[in-house]
Amino acid sequence: IMTFLIILLFLVFCCGFFTNTAEVNGSSPEQCSACDFREHSKQMRLHSIKSQILSILRLEQAPNISRDMIRQLLPKAPPLTQLLDQYDPRVEDEERATTETIITMATEPSNPVAQDTLSSCCLFSLSPKIQPKNLLSAQLWVHLRPAHMVSTVFLQVSRLKPGKEGNNTRVRVRSLMIDADAGASSWQSVDIKTLLQTWLRQPESNYGIEINAFDSEGEDLAVTSSEPGEEGLQPFIEVKILDNPKRARRDLGLNCDEESAETRCCRYPLTVDFEEFGWDWIIAPKRYRANYCSGECEFLHLQQYPHAHLVNKANPRGTAGPCCTPTKMSPINMLYFNRKEQIIYGKIPSMVVDHCGCS
Repeated sequence: IMTFLIILLFLVFCCGFFTNTAEVNGSSPEQCSACDFREHSKQMRLHSIKSQILSILRLEQAPNISRDMIRQLLPKAPPLTQLLDQYDPRVEDEERATTETIITMATEPSNPVAQDTLSSCCLFSLSPKIQPKNLLSAQLWVHLRPAHMVSTVFLQVSRLKPGKEGNNTRVRVRSLMIDADAGASSWQSVDIKTLLQTWLRQPESNYGIEINAFDSEGEDLAVTSSEPGEEGLQPFIEVKILDNPKRARRDLGLNCDEESAETRCCRYPLTVDFEEFGWDWIIAPKRYRANYCSGECEFLHLQQYPHAHLVNKANPRGTAGPCCTPTKMSPINMLYFNRKEQIIYGKIPSMVVDHCGCS
């Protein structure tokens, strides 16, 4: 529905532009400057992309997150570094992209009861997109400081519950025995899918968890707070959820470059740079190939688009004819911060124009 509305709005603008230009200049659309119109189409495409991203992510405006803040918030952890190292901004086949990854860092408790119950770490605010029926996996990632000597580290994760007379109640969730080398820090992951399902079904039971990682000398090696030199090493949850793909309609069309003299409806290259937008909250891609449509839709050209030809004949005399619009679009994968400073890795639909046509 979102894709249809965006294409429809572009179509209305496109047709209106041709009509208004002809009325103001007293000339036909064929006499308009192709270069000027192409530039106008490009700017409209950029504006459409910005509006579409904010609309899909349900944001009234772009999150106000600075580059310095991003450096502090980004976990220096395997799941994120792997995404960035092997990042593929383009989803070639929509039907293969069936999962979305949400990374949530620990937050300060806003509930006074939870604040009293939570001794040290950690409380997690779950995204409403995560539901029991679409939850595929959930991993808690914990960073361990270097041990002074080779030893066995006992990593324990406990669920916190309010007890009687204000006493804390701890329910052990997972325990791991880890062989640690001297002087080597590491990231450790713990499966907490069952715990997350409990929180989702009973949100009022989410009072956070307690994390400890004691070595043979009784020292707690788990990083649970942001101390100087340990920025980006706080615990976080990596959740994978199921995403329902939709089949994209395939079509053909002309491809042109900026130096082309083609006047017919054609697809032109356009690279979107999010840093030029000032959108530092988008972690990756920083730029991607979006493309745009521009050109004229002449009567003879319409014969290869039977539906558009019939619509054109049915239009009353004097109304605008078919316009050059996207006939096939595809998504991109995007890694970004939402307004709650959660890291989301997901698919943004209809971000790349694959083919253009007259409709």
